Amino acid sequence: FDYRFNAAEVSAIVCTADGDVAHQVDLAAPASPTLKTKILVGGEREGWHNFDEEFPLFSAHFYRTKDTACGNDLMLMFFTSGTTGDPKIAAHNYKYALGHYVTAKYWHGVDENGLHFTISETGWGKALWGKLYGQWLCEGAVFTYDFDRFDAADILPMFAKYHITTFCAPPTMYRFMLQEDVASYDLSSIQNFSTAGEPLNPEVYNRWQELTGKEIREGFGQTEGSVLLANFPWITPKPGSTGKPSPLYDIVLQHDDGTLAKDGEQGALVMQNLKKAYPTGLFVGYYKNPEMTQEILGGGSYCPHDVFMRDKDGYYWFVGRNDDVIKCSGYRIGPFEVESALIEHPAVLECAITAAPDPIRGQVVKATVVLTKGYTPSPELTKELQNHVKHTTAPYKYPRIIEYVDELPKTLGGKIKRAQIRKEDQAASEK
Repeated sequence: FDYRFNAAEVSAIVCTADGDVAHQVDLAAPASPTLKTKILVGGEREGWHNFDEEFPLFSAHFYRTKDTACGNDLMLMFFTSGTTGDPKIAAHNYKYALGHYVTAKYWHGVDENGLHFTISETGWGKALWGKLYGQWLCEGAVFTYDFDRFDAADILPMFAKYHITTFCAPPTMYRFMLQEDVASYDLSSIQNFSTAGEPLNPEVYNRWQELTGKEIREGFGQTEGSVLLANFPWITPKPGSTGKPSPLYDIVLQHDDGTLAKDGEQGALVMQNLKKAYPTGLFVGYYKNPEMTQEILGGGSYCPHDVFMRDKDGYYWFVGRNDDVIKCSGYRIGPFEVESALIEHPAVLECAITAAPDPIRGQVVKATVVLTKGYTPSPELTKELQNHVKHTTAPYKYPRIIEYVDELPKTLGGKIKRAQIRKEDQAASEK
């Protein structure tokens, strides 16, 4: 809290009385000179305003004047996921919400007569992606379910019980649902399944379609924008592909030297021609950081530092973040391909592929693995998983190191913190 309060110069905070949030705010408050107002919803606490008591004292009318903020004025700020360091603050103007009409209508498939359910922590920008802006613009109803810990057996019966028509969740949650007897649940009300947050492994896609008869439409976006790539309704999804660019963005793939990548080549995702037509939904800069804003947006393009490959049909395939790509003995190895190979093995529930330091090769492929129920770590299983990757991809891509863990480190939004794993491995190698 203290980092976020000071980075954003927060002057007021509203939070729930449930849980430990207010206590943590009080612990951080002395380090924040700008924090003046604390408002509590659903309870009382010393030093806090009571939202429920004070809200009726204010006018229920919002009168617009010529000075009312709108358009290009600053409206909203998100802290980014923080997968590679301290979270940055992406600033958005009042047009941002309009960008999510495409997100809701043409990716989630939200309909005015339907009921949409996105699973997302409200501490993550995906909550606004999937619960508010685009869904309301489409006049759709939104289903919300509050839980402390995701349990697939609790979620699966809700689709039929509440007649949910569209659903979006991170790939991890689809994996957990596949650990249940999915075929025994009535999912017939769902017209569109979608996913984002991490790449969707082909094994998960194929298994879900086999059991439900329906595709999972993957999308890719960032805190800095709306959905950038997606399997839109006019696209037939390819298992493992992120789909094609949103009509809002002029997207290309670019080599390090600035030349455009051809079909079949890897390149960094770039949104170009920002000076010609700035896209509705793209952030306007990093708050209180003009140097970084100029560096990232000043040239008339924006690069999120994610590496993709585009096939001859125009579909985009995620390779990894630029700093996630592993350089081993002259090879460039994308973590997603190795993760997808491992996920195909029935023993693997989740995994993260990262580069581990090696005195000879510079880097080697490491797999951090969460096992499915009924499997236990052993040298025999490690050898079996390594051989599985060798036969599924290429021999040089197999993980020379496999570490078994109970859970992977993740952000609030469910993204795996590969940078944290790399940092811990680097520290261990230096001892």
